[in-house]
Amino acid sequence: MAASPDADDVDMAELPLETRCPPSSLRQYGGFWWPEPILPGVVAARAGFGPRPSDVFLASFPKSGTTWLKALAFATLHRADHPTHSLDHPLRRRNPHDCVEFLEGLFALSPPAIKGGDVLAAHPSPRVIATHIPYSLLPERVTAEGAGCKLVYVCRDPKDALVSMWVFAKKMAAADEDGSPRDAFTIEDAFELFCDGRFPGGPQWAHVSGYWEASRRRPEKVLFLRYEEMLLDPVGKVRKLAEFMGCAFSEDEEAAGVGKDIVELCSIDALRNMEVNKNGTQKYAKNEDYFRKGVAGDWSNHMKPAMAARLDKIVEDALQGSGFTFGAVADGRSMVRN
Repeated sequence: MAASPDADDVDMAELPLETRCPPSSLRQYGGFWWPEPILPGVVAARAGFGPRPSDVFLASFPKSGTTWLKALAFATLHRADHPTHSLDHPLRRRNPHDCVEFLEGLFALSPPAIKGGDVLAAHPSPRVIATHIPYSLLPERVTAEGAGCKLVYVCRDPKDALVSMWVFAKKMAAADEDGSPRDAFTIEDAFELFCDGRFPGGPQWAHVSGYWEASRRRPEKVLFLRYEEMLLDPVGKVRKLAEFMGCAFSEDEEAAGVGKDIVELCSIDALRNMEVNKNGTQKYAKNEDYFRKGVAGDWSNHMKPAMAARLDKIVEDALQGSGFTFGAVADGRSMVRN
């Protein structure tokens, strides 16, 4: 992996370019590939973001359970102010991506005059902030020993992450002004790019390993979750998430089944059927596009066994010596989580 560049000295036009991955071209920065509209936000966040000790960051490689983690963390951390049964709960009125915003997205959209400041200054503590930025490129103020910030990372089997991003990319490409047909970007196209690491946020395995290594060095500051394990025991993982964020469930909450209520509120079926997610939109996609199947193992419906074996070998070789392995993925096709 390339060394982290100086965030104050980046000439976007000079960075390596990849144009074959819709809906937007990618640029390589710090060893990872970024959509051109988002990269300025990554650079600006590295240079200017000022974290608070109470901040909780939700990190992930794209399409690895991000939407679900946002909903679960938000509902868990703010359950005192927003009980799950409340008809006015923010998750019933807003998409999870509106409740927990992306750090790099906020900086990318901010006027140049305030890019050096805190675009989240108006948010009350504790703030929950999302990011797809790999650990090596996070603002140093976030990862410094005395920062106090906590990071929660969710990883997903690379084959499922690939398929989910491929489907999502086709939906976004179909909405482009140029009217590109959905079938123009095949799974074979996406597969070759993914294997080369030329995917938004890629290489995926490097993204995962960075947070894995950080969680081993600083387990009190970095919580590493596996999407497939969350599918198998969502209530148990929400309990672990609450403890890590410093808002563990009380005995009364445990007895009342608060963890189960949070999981039900944040299930893919519950979120998908909320009016805001049927008709609302984000900057780059419709709200409904963020709720597909939310299962493990769907890659087998789109990839040939030889493709899967090749990708598994690439990932295995890349992670050699890291102490991390994706291992066997549980069959989660009957599970309804995102």
